[in-house]
This record gives sequence, C-alpha cells and structure tokens, in this order.
Amino acid sequence: MRYSKVHLTAIGYELGPVVVTSEELETRLETLYKSLHIQPGQLEALTGIEERRWWEPNTPLSHGAAVAGRKALEVAGMEASDISTLVYAGVCREYYEPATACRVANGLGLNSKATIYDLSNACLGVLNAIIEVANQIELGQIRAGMVVSNETAREVNETMISRMLEEKSMGFYMAGLTTFTGGSGAVAVLLTDGSFTNVHQHRLLGGVSRTAPEFHNLCRWGTETGPDGQLRPFMATDSVTLLKEGIRLFGQTWIDFLTEMSWTKSDVDKVICHQIAAENQKQIRGAIEMPVEKDFTSFEFLGNMGTVSLPVTAAIAEERGFFDPGDRVGFLGVGSGLNTLMLGLEW
Repeated sequence: MRYSKVHLTAIGYELGPVVVTSEELETRLETLYKSLHIQPGQLEALTGIEERRWWEPNTPLSHGAAVAGRKALEVAGMEASDISTLVYAGVCREYYEPATACRVANGLGLNSKATIYDLSNACLGVLNAIIEVANQIELGQIRAGMVVSNETAREVNETMISRMLEEKSMGFYMAGLTTFTGGSGAVAVLLTDGSFTNVHQHRLLGGVSRTAPEFHNLCRWGTETGPDGQLRPFMATDSVTLLKEGIRLFGQTWIDFLTEMSWTKSDVDKVICHQIAAENQKQIRGAIEMPVEKDFTSFEFLGNMGTVSLPVTAAIAEERGFFDPGDRVGFLGVGSGLNTLMLGLEW
C-alpha cells in the first residue's frame, strides 16, 4: 500500500498517573517468591522494565482517550469539528456496546456527521486504524480523521497477583509473567490531507502487513469465570514460542516492507517498534539488523501499553529530538494473532 495525500499531523498522549515499579509488584508477590525460591529483582532482570503506569481505580477509558485527542488538536491548531472519522482502536474497551469511540467523540465534541466506530486487533489496533483513516483521506472521502486508544493494566495486574498467590505454582507464574510488562496510557493520532495547519507534518508514504494466524493461541487476554462464578480478567502467554514465531514473522515482514517502500536497509534512518520488553527489543533489532542508535525505546519506564505503546514512543522520541526533518522512519508493529504491520513515514 502506498499513499501520496496523507499526513501524520499530530500525536497527543496521556499517561496513567500512578507509577508502579517492578520492585513494588514483587513486594506484593513476596510470599510466592519465598515458596518458589525466586530471588527478588527477577521481574526487572527478565523484562528490563523498571516501572510502568496505572490509571486511578475506575477511570473511564474514554476520558484518557479524549484528553489525548484534545492535546493532538491543540498541537495542530485544529477544531474537533474538523474531524470526519474517529476510530477507537484499543484492546481495552468500556462496553460491548456502544462503541467506546462514541463516548470519546462526545467528550471531544465531534459534529454529528462524523463517522465513529471501534476497531480491535490486539497490539496492532492503532496502526490498523491509521490505515483505515489513511485510506479514506487518500480516496478523498475525508480531509481529517483521528485514531484514539486507551489501555489499562491495573485490573489484569491486580487479578494476576491474586491468582499467583492462590496458585503458588511456577507454571502459573511463568504463564502470567507477561502480564506484569503491561502499562497504562492513552493516545490520539491525528491524520489529515495536509491542508489544515502550517505546523511541521510527517508524510505517511505506505506500509505492508503479514500474518501467521496458526499461532493465534500463543497469547490470550480476556475474561474467565472464577470460583465464585464471577467473570475476572486473565492473561496467558507462551512467551518463548511467541517470541520465536513473532520474530520470524517480523523478519519476513521487514523484507516485504523494504520492497514495498523501495528502500534499502540503510535508507531507514529511524525506527519505532512496538514496546514489549528488553529481550524482545534486542531480537527485533537483530532480525532487521538495525543499529541500537536508530531505535528509540520507552518500555523501560512505561512497559507495554499495547496499542498505545508505539505511537506514544514516537511522540516522546519527537519531544526529545530523536528525529531529524526528512528522516525515513519505520513504525514497526507486531501483535498477538500473529499479525505484523509496518508503516513508512517521511518525518
């Protein structure tokens, strides 16, 4: 897929206000660690994550997404009435219905002619939604659209801590360990045809995707019925196989991506990848032979915020002067399923 009319005009974000360190989580798991003879410090050692964020209890997902949306509009100097499509793309949603996008749209004050809906595809949701909006802009159907998302890790973290203390088994601990890489935050990505603002904008040039659905069962996050008959969140991950097959698929998609963009490896100036943990990041860079200085990470202090991680990392990278005007940038996404999606931008 290639684009000639689409600009990434602004990214707004909001982080969960509660900072939770890996040490704090391990303190809550102290009795489990003692019974399984696990030394403190293993969580940070295994993941490279020092801290992550949580929302305050009972914070509506739509609230953070709307805050991020207002920030993106403010950066661009645009009004909510300029938005013709709003897509909420988070794994976490407020209800089965209505679409969480409806409550975000109400919070932003979108006009009644805007198209509003949810889209879900594990950690790739925001990148998939960017393609949805970009296609509408390229076809001339709209001039501006916004992708929003909000992910929350508090609830599944709290549940997993309780379950681990109940189960007291190494198998359950290892299967649920990935849960503690999770973080909380919201993002809004504003895409336009480039005609609304004089601020520096980034051109979306194209992208490519590749899938391996035979591995759909390697990472599952959902609800299950507990002993009390009540639904409770759970997450289970075969992290070893997920990493192996995810990296294999990632490497294949990278070859497709360079071909589609008519780039060589050396043409790519910077990359922003989906943020998971230290070993994942190391193997991703190895799979595409990308020098560490071309990669910007945030997982060390924000964890894995699912759909929110990649765009927020890009926004923070821009704030810290990581990009230079004219850089060829790859947004490199991977998600459970398995699915990959890579986008090429001119910064």
